[in-house]
Amino acid sequence: MSSPAGAAARAPRDLSTDERIIRLLLLLVLLYLFLVAVDLLGAGIAGLGEEFTDRLFRGVGNPLSALCVGVLATVLAQSSSVTTATIVGLVGAGVLGVGDAVPMIMGANIGTTVTNTLASVGSIRRPEEFRRAFAGATMHDFFNLASVAILLPIELATGIMGRLAVVLSDVVGDAAGGEFNSPVRGAVAAGAGLVESAVAAVPGPMRLGALLLLAAGLGLIFATLVAITKNMRVVVAGPAERSLNAVLGRSGVLGILVGTILTVSVQSSSISTSLLIPMIAAGVLRLENAYPVTLGANVGTTITALLAALAIPQIAGLQIALVHLLFNVAGILIFYPVPYLRRLPLRAARAVADHAVTRRTMVFVYIILVFVVAPLSVIVITR
Repeated sequence: MSSPAGAAARAPRDLSTDERIIRLLLLLVLLYLFLVAVDLLGAGIAGLGEEFTDRLFRGVGNPLSALCVGVLATVLAQSSSVTTATIVGLVGAGVLGVGDAVPMIMGANIGTTVTNTLASVGSIRRPEEFRRAFAGATMHDFFNLASVAILLPIELATGIMGRLAVVLSDVVGDAAGGEFNSPVRGAVAAGAGLVESAVAAVPGPMRLGALLLLAAGLGLIFATLVAITKNMRVVVAGPAERSLNAVLGRSGVLGILVGTILTVSVQSSSISTSLLIPMIAAGVLRLENAYPVTLGANVGTTITALLAALAIPQIAGLQIALVHLLFNVAGILIFYPVPYLRRLPLRAARAVADHAVTRRTMVFVYIILVFVVAPLSVIVITR
């Protein structure tokens, strides 16, 4: 069991330049494998829920049901970028109205946080690391839940974001379509593709393949997370750790910018926020400094839907993509400038993490209840 005193007693020695370079290279390899694991996890869950996801989007008229569809579809796809791009396509094709799609877009923000919550479970056998990691994951949950709790009723009552999106779409509607192929995303997909090809060669039903990918993803996440946490603590300890926190702690806006750029680079808020978990677990990155980075991830993830919308001739696709951007920016503007409101998601996350350390079964209950049982129940009841 770790403790602050114990951690201090085991403070890592200074590394030589050669040792630090080797450790950094090892860390890069481990981070790459961690991203591949997250990709495999998503492929496994998507394989299990593909037909179910397709059915989810059909015939949604109740806003609460639409919100839960967004949550569940994103949990199954393991990517809010995939969900929002799908919604943009459905809106652009006239299958969904912009008004019906707004709650789904908000639900995608909630669903995308399940990945970093699952990543935090990799530290569950080391209480202090797990306390930090679970708080780091759930602060994103609480921020997104609070944003939806405030902005969904306002949008349903006033339609203000939808109207603003119409105005903005008139301004940028004539822009040319575009596509951004992230090299990081491509490298991760290549690694995951090798594992998926090996699994595809295993005889059996498709669901068996999805289960194997799910198991491979979870196993690799656990293994890489342990190794990353240990190495990161050694490599980033001391002056580098203080510098990282000093830079991110200097300005929340800088943290938001870092989160936005990181998420645009990897084209997945699930991946970018999951990358923070081992740094938070190792104590390298303080929770307060990681918080604005996760908010920036919310903004960065909207780029995929915007790019998809620019390639769709119908203006409605662009309007719903702009609603996604406006929703995430509005959430930050509501919570971040006011210190009391800014700290609410952090306080809630720390409280839940304290309980989770002493009652670890609660973690799995929380994940299943928030991301599966609750949204599924609402969908069944309201349809």
